[in-house]
Amino acid sequence: MVKKPAPDAARRSEKSRRAIYAAALALVAESGYRRTTVEGIAARAGVGKQTIYRWWSSKADVLLEAFLDLGEQAARAAGQQPYTLPDTGDLAADLKTVLRATVDELLDPRFEAPARALAAEGLVDEQLGREFVDQLLRPQLQLYVDRLRSAQEAGAVRPDLDPRIALELFVSPLAQRWLQRTGPISHAYTDTLVDYALHGLAPR
Repeated sequence: MVKKPAPDAARRSEKSRRAIYAAALALVAESGYRRTTVEGIAARAGVGKQTIYRWWSSKADVLLEAFLDLGEQAARAAGQQPYTLPDTGDLAADLKTVLRATVDELLDPRFEAPARALAAEGLVDEQLGREFVDQLLRPQLQLYVDRLRSAQEAGAVRPDLDPRIALELFVSPLAQRWLQRTGPISHAYTDTLVDYALHGLAPR
C-alpha cells in the first residue's frame, strides 16, 4: 500500500491566509469597518475564528495587513517593486511615474472601496487612525522624502527645502480630491500637480 504524503501545512496556511485577506477586504467594502467582524471574516473565508486570532490580534490588524498585501500584489502585477520610488536622475519624471501608478491604484475597485472605508473610520477611531498612518501612510511618504533628499544632493531642488512639507504639494491634493470626490483624478491631473509643485505659479 502506497503511503500518501502528509499535507503541506505551509501551503494550507497560505491558502487560508489568502482567503482571510480576500474576505476582510470584501466585507469592509460591503459593510464598512464597524460592521465587519472577526466572526464575519472567518465565515466568509471558510476558516475558524481561532485561526484568525492565531495570526492577528484584531480585525484592524487583519485589514491593514490585507491592505498592505493588496498594494504589494498590485505593484508586482504592474512589474514594479512594492513600496519603491524610482530614482532615474529626473525628479519630475520619477514623481509623475509613481503618482500615475497611485492614480491607477486609487481607481482600482479592489483597492478603492476598502481604502475609503479604512480612511473614513480612521478619522473617528483614533487607534485605527494611528495604525493606518504608521503602517500604511508614513512608510510610503518616507519614500518621497528620500527621493526629494536625493534630488537635493544632486542640486535639482533647493537645499533649504523641507522634503516632508514639499511632498504635500503633490500628494495632499491628490488624496483630498480622491477622498472628497471634488473632481476626477487622472494621469494628466497628477502630472500637472508635479509641474506646479516643481515650477511654482509665477511666470517663467
